[in-house]
Amino acid sequence: MMKILYCSMFLFVITLTGCFLINIDAHIDPTSGFVEVMLNETNFEYQKPYDTPLDQRYSYQNKNHRFWVYADDKPHHLGSNTQPRTEIRILPDYSSGIWQFEGLAFVPNGTSGATIVQIHGAAHGNTTILLRIYNGDMRYYSTPVIDTDLYDKWFKVNLIHNVDEGKVTVYIDNQERLKTHDQGPGMLHFKFGVYGAPTNISYYMESRWKAVKIYKKC
Repeated sequence: MMKILYCSMFLFVITLTGCFLINIDAHIDPTSGFVEVMLNETNFEYQKPYDTPLDQRYSYQNKNHRFWVYADDKPHHLGSNTQPRTEIRILPDYSSGIWQFEGLAFVPNGTSGATIVQIHGAAHGNTTILLRIYNGDMRYYSTPVIDTDLYDKWFKVNLIHNVDEGKVTVYIDNQERLKTHDQGPGMLHFKFGVYGAPTNISYYMESRWKAVKIYKKC
């Protein structure tokens, strides 16, 4: 025999062998308790292939940022051995406290092997976290998969970095998808756009962003 009871946000399933509690509404507001850090154009630093004008790899229309890059594009600066990118680095840097990035993202079908948002800086390595799209799925670096079927639709991304506790939490569309340790403290900043992974990338890569915000917990 099984009996089902509904109570607020939870589903109680009572069977002969026990009682199970299931959260049927995992959507929360990740920004609760945070204060928005106001941004303007001076907070954006643009990065693109060093031999290509910005307007050939980036556009901003109707409050939408559009970034694109090709697999054979040059790196960000002469002499670099990094993959091609078109990204916005957000100022200011931070090194302590609890900070959060929020934005609505769109990745067109065909883009694969592309980092679309990251926290740059760490004690160990160059980055705290990279979120990449492979064949429509989002991965933490190259593995594991943290969300699926993200092509051709807008989805919300929230990254919360608790520097003091060394933890990073990822929300997609207000659902927690990943909680992990960071790579140690450092001078840190958020970046969004499109940045080719080291291997297995599509020739053309694109992401679009809107409603980008930064928050800090006081």
